[in-house]
Amino acid sequence: MSDKPDVKYYSLVEIKQNNGVNDGKCWIIYKNKVYDVTDFIKDHPGGPELVTEWGGKDSTKAFDNAGHSSDARNMLKPYKIGELAMEDRAVKQTKNAKSPNAQVRRSIASIVTCGLCG
Repeated sequence: MSDKPDVKYYSLVEIKQNNGVNDGKCWIIYKNKVYDVTDFIKDHPGGPELVTEWGGKDSTKAFDNAGHSSDARNMLKPYKIGELAMEDRAVKQTKNAKSPNAQVRRSIASIVTCGLCG
């Protein structure tokens, strides 16, 4: 038996329903983890609107782009209620990965000198 508690997974549908509208629960996603920030909204230093704007959504880019400190990231920990369901996580492609529909680009010089492309 593991000492780690079971992780609760939430679907995007469940998370979107908790968007903070009409004084309801406000959940955000940050790096595939789900946080219930309802009780933090009124205490957010930048104002409640900045939190509720991302209610029910993935706030990762906005959170990181706002320049939050490691202290701010640590402040999220007590609000964690679970993680985003595996099937709803975005698949990230590496820069070197090519999609099946990727076009091959060749320079004019290679086409002229190739002899096969002419």
